[in-house]
Amino acid sequence: MAARTLPSVLVVDDEKHSVASMRMALEDDFNVLEAMNATEALALMEEHWVQVVLSDQRMPGKTGTELLTEIRDRWPETVRIIITGYTESNDMIDAINEAGIYQFITKPWHPDQLLMAVRNAVRLFELARDHERMTLEMRYLGSTATAKLDARRRQLQEGLGFDSVWRGPNSPLNAVIALARQYASFDVPVLLTGEAGTGKTELARAMHYGSLRSDRPFFELNCTGLSDEALAAELFGIKRGAAPGVQSTRFGILQKADRGTIILNGIDSLSEVMQLTLLRLLREGAYQPVGSHETQTSGARILAGSHRDLRQRVAEGGFRGDLYFALAVTELHVPPLRGRPGDVAGLAEKFLHAAAEEHGKPVRGFSDSALEFLEGYDWPGNLLELQNEVIRMLIIAQEVTLGPELISRHILQAEPGENGADRKAADLGTMDGTLKDRVEMMEMRILRETMTRMKWNKSRAASELGLSRVGLRAKLDRYGIEPRAATSEEE
Repeated sequence: MAARTLPSVLVVDDEKHSVASMRMALEDDFNVLEAMNATEALALMEEHWVQVVLSDQRMPGKTGTELLTEIRDRWPETVRIIITGYTESNDMIDAINEAGIYQFITKPWHPDQLLMAVRNAVRLFELARDHERMTLEMRYLGSTATAKLDARRRQLQEGLGFDSVWRGPNSPLNAVIALARQYASFDVPVLLTGEAGTGKTELARAMHYGSLRSDRPFFELNCTGLSDEALAAELFGIKRGAAPGVQSTRFGILQKADRGTIILNGIDSLSEVMQLTLLRLLREGAYQPVGSHETQTSGARILAGSHRDLRQRVAEGGFRGDLYFALAVTELHVPPLRGRPGDVAGLAEKFLHAAAEEHGKPVRGFSDSALEFLEGYDWPGNLLELQNEVIRMLIIAQEVTLGPELISRHILQAEPGENGADRKAADLGTMDGTLKDRVEMMEMRILRETMTRMKWNKSRAASELGLSRVGLRAKLDRYGIEPRAATSEEE
């Protein structure tokens, strides 16, 4: 264990017996440095880290006050004490004003008195140093925390803003994004329409982080399938004892959002009662937690998402017209994935590399023929279906480049159309034409899917289909089925 370092105390007096007396009184508790005049004292100050200086007032050359004044200017943290046999008021005033002394000690002094004074002075020195250190740390931590918060806010705005919504240079989504940017900074409700899985929540999040509310919370609530009671509890909160098992008050997302943004998806499924409650919230900003009679207000911005056409719902009497117009200050329609054929390849690559990083599996990308199949499918499940398919392909892939043989059979068998596959025709029961036409259509799709999955190895494909190589080749020629892109045949 390292020995404790004693605090250093400098005693300055032109009388040797006075210096010896002070050393004897202090040497057990302190490292005592000795000087006979101001010049020697300043030299020792430059060589040692001194916590306390005890100086006689009347000395040849510089007086104690002059010495301590210079020490205060050069080493302001050092605690200064005057020892004097004289008590002239002018000397005391000069010492206080000029030297900033901590204490006067008059001669003759008692050893215990001197020891106690120096101990207190050392403690004062340590406290002053601790205070300075903590002040610097708090200043640094405060500036660091502010810098980190600003950096995090910028990161969120960049990572979750409009740039995070991937689309191609000529994507139909570009016009929607341009309009969303304009409405982002205005505190008005916006209605987002589009099929399930088209990215309405992602667009709403981008609008939030592109607005002046970006430093406030963002919440998403899907209203579909929730009862009025469950929806009210989630949205408005619930008071303690308002329902069985509720032992404490629960805050709703209107309180949690706190001047942030809320996207209410599935707004078309609201009951008449909840429609009226939401209308009051939009008009007055007022609501009541479940089980409470107290009216509260919210400053949250409300965005709404709907899978169905609300204008048609209003015309059919299934949705309040006044609520529709309160929600739809502007209406942004998010196109389905089949309406964004140029975006599928880029989105698939984005999902692939994100999943590869998450699961720690190296990949290079998709082959050209795989991208052709993915782009030719209409993706009725939109973004989520595409993401799930990409993850499934990544899991079963054995090579760094993912080929079409990894794609699910129903996608390979789908007939590519002008805007993706005709999913209705994929069901044999809904096809038009004679029985022969329908059978031939299904035979063609099965042949295409099998050849792709077998990487155009005709021997393996013929064996699986129960055909000879000659018979398989004849059917491929009959239907005009050829390898997509750069798929080579294995003999």
